[in-house]
Amino acid sequence: MQLLARSIALAYNNLPRPHRVMLGSLTVVTLAVAVWKPFVYHTDQDSYQSKPISKQVLLDTQQVRSLLPEASEPIDDNDSPPATDIPKDELDDKTENETGVHEYVVSTGDTLSSILNQYGIDMSDISALAAQNTELRNLKIGQQLSWTVNDDGELQRVTWEKSRRETVTYDKSGSGFKASTQTLKGEWQDKVLKGTLDGSFVSSAKDAGLSNAEIGAVVKALQWQMDFKKLRKGDQFSVLMSREMLDGKSQQSELSGVHLRSGGKDYYAIRADDGKFYDRSGSGLARGFLRFPTLKQYRVSSNFNPRRMNPVTGRIAPHRGVDFAVPIGTPVLAVGDGEVVVVNGGGAAGNYVAIRHGRQYMTRYMHLRKALVKPGQKIKRGDRIALSGNTGRSTGPHLHFEVWINNIAVNPLTAKLPRSEGLSGKDLRDYLATVREVMPQLKI
Repeated sequence: MQLLARSIALAYNNLPRPHRVMLGSLTVVTLAVAVWKPFVYHTDQDSYQSKPISKQVLLDTQQVRSLLPEASEPIDDNDSPPATDIPKDELDDKTENETGVHEYVVSTGDTLSSILNQYGIDMSDISALAAQNTELRNLKIGQQLSWTVNDDGELQRVTWEKSRRETVTYDKSGSGFKASTQTLKGEWQDKVLKGTLDGSFVSSAKDAGLSNAEIGAVVKALQWQMDFKKLRKGDQFSVLMSREMLDGKSQQSELSGVHLRSGGKDYYAIRADDGKFYDRSGSGLARGFLRFPTLKQYRVSSNFNPRRMNPVTGRIAPHRGVDFAVPIGTPVLAVGDGEVVVVNGGGAAGNYVAIRHGRQYMTRYMHLRKALVKPGQKIKRGDRIALSGNTGRSTGPHLHFEVWINNIAVNPLTAKLPRSEGLSGKDLRDYLATVREVMPQLKI
């Protein structure tokens, strides 16, 4: 070791003076970058931010960035602002899913792997689950999957609702998953619950006899047609719930249809055999999304990676979105209809915009040069909301784009986003028959 150190010292001393100065400067910069993040500040649980330990010793973010060579790939440093930055209302507090639980209704072409992988679930967990439980290869349209993960994003439990009566749960056990089946033998009963708003929708729906979970189902069904925060006193609603009763108690329920009258207009959502909701004519209720937030598709400089190692600090820092290498000043587009909930100009994310689409979906756009919208503003798919930039903690011009579903970040390039589509052929005929049966029950 001493011989190696002597050799390095001798080689260093033999270098010309300009080369020695350059090598020494690079060493100092490397050490400064390595220690910069852990000691710049500390934020405790009460969000108190202490001052820098030593301004003389630590380099400012911009100083470090100016000393670094221009990056071949733009990078973020833990750029995602906390989800708690998004304003919430009573609907969020009362109707969200259990923390850490995500639900998904199986659609055409879905497989266990395609569903879980888009949410960042590790393929080793998916493979272990599928290898031990081959029946999961037979997912059917309209069935529901739900799952939980731990703080490290590792899969802990998967619940498969095969039918109204049969539910299979797969719990993590060692390196595999242990399956258990629950079969309910209660009696399914249809019940119509009606009410008139006198206060908030949540409180009025509870007065009508709906549970928190059932209120959540109603909100999700009508989320693309109705802003529930803008309902007014005197608005009316009628809900058709199918409940499984066992020993006089409801064990589980399923929303069959809902009718809401607000401002003299009628809004309907009726469930089809594929588990999705459509209007009275069989047209899809979901507003279509663009896949990319720019006029053309730009090169991806950094992919979605919930287990990414940060290129600046060397620490695990989830990359909850996709980076597009776009020139500064590129128009940024809203990928779907929605409401702007945040326009922020500080922090590692730089200037960023968050848009809420319905009640389940949210998109975020970061490192912007300039925002072109304001909080509370209603926007349409394709509207210009900002100009791209290089603000915040970034080493090159790029756009960081995130998609969140039910407060879980998903891969924007592979996630199944809502599409404006309707039923056709036999599916439409069967659905219209259901509509003729359900509509009279939802009369207000």
